[in-house]
Amino acid sequence: MYITKKKSKDIDVSKGSSGGDGDEDEELLSNSKTKNVYPPIETFWFPPSTVEATMDAPKGRGLGSKLLHPLRLRRSSRGSLKRAMEEKHDPKDEEAVDKLREMLFLEGQLPTKFNDYHTLLRFLRMRDFDTTAAKDMFLKFIKWREDFRTDAISKGFKFEEKEEVKKWYPHGYHGVDKYGRPIYIERLGMVDLNKLLQVTTLERFVKYHVYEQEKTLSIRYPSCSIEAKKHIASTTTILDVGGAGVSNFSKPARYLFTEIQKIDSNYYPETLNQLFIVNAGSGFKILWKALRAFLDARTLAKIHVLGNNFVPELREIIDPSNLPNFLGGNCCCSEYGGCLSSDRGPWNNPTILAMVQVLSSADETYDNEEESGLASEDARLDNRKIEAFEGALAEAKKKIEALETALEDTKLILKDLTQHIEDLRT
Repeated sequence: MYITKKKSKDIDVSKGSSGGDGDEDEELLSNSKTKNVYPPIETFWFPPSTVEATMDAPKGRGLGSKLLHPLRLRRSSRGSLKRAMEEKHDPKDEEAVDKLREMLFLEGQLPTKFNDYHTLLRFLRMRDFDTTAAKDMFLKFIKWREDFRTDAISKGFKFEEKEEVKKWYPHGYHGVDKYGRPIYIERLGMVDLNKLLQVTTLERFVKYHVYEQEKTLSIRYPSCSIEAKKHIASTTTILDVGGAGVSNFSKPARYLFTEIQKIDSNYYPETLNQLFIVNAGSGFKILWKALRAFLDARTLAKIHVLGNNFVPELREIIDPSNLPNFLGGNCCCSEYGGCLSSDRGPWNNPTILAMVQVLSSADETYDNEEESGLASEDARLDNRKIEAFEGALAEAKKKIEALETALEDTKLILKDLTQHIEDLRT
């Protein structure tokens, strides 16, 4: 498990043609606490073809790697999406995941869903591998999903105003970077919040954001993994802030920003690969001082604030065919009314999407089987507890009866002793 120490002041700030004072840029990005920054979560994944057959059986010595390893990962004869995305891991990371899984299990809090390797690893990384802190964060995540009804949102939420919303808040997924990660783009300088709130509400927009996050986890990442033939579990994000300034950070905007940031940090941790803020002029730098206060140090360490000459840096990690023309790429998606309306990516390939759906169905089946298996095991455990209790109760009754007999004998002895004392007195 490779760890680097990195301060947020190390964030790349490119002045570009907008000019600006380099010392001022450093000051904008300094004054954050040092935080462990880990390599991309995909780093220690090996495709199934490179994994020896003996990997089918968990080799860990502890309870977490044997008893607690999800049942679907112990069924080597069957295929599933999560198994296809699992396989070999970094040994130290795997040991930490097993420890967290064991802790959750022993406390009776290990869910049949979301107990896979990469989900647990995300929470461990977010809490610097402090198992107790990761466990607390994970349980808050489970509670939030119940309270927010996230599963219902991911399956049935309808955002009919989506196209109208995109007119006043241009955003969307578009293609993949050179590694294979999905690219998410927002044009914050073009946001008109007043008109946005005429077509939707802040609450519905937050639900829409959660819906899209769920789609990314369940469809976009698996589709990108199949296309790239390697594990994909994070997103490359570009924020075009050309024209953005203090006026864009109104009270409703602050609410929306903080609510989304809270949800992403607490419930979808470690899903950001890199964030490129482009067209950052002097107006944005004033706004940035306020925005960065809401971001944790680990997120700040993934941010690159760039000026107007951002194209060369973007092209280092993204092929021009996957960059919209307004970001220096070759794509315009005219048939969709613009790149941000296209949702272009492997997740729209019918063949890949069919594979994801089949594998996801297999996962649901395994989750149900695992839940049934655990329920049966719980029932057997309850029966053993009842039998043990009944045995202990019978044994206690015998002891009580013996004590009652001894008490009666003691009473007789005391009675005889009292009579003897009375005789001596007379």
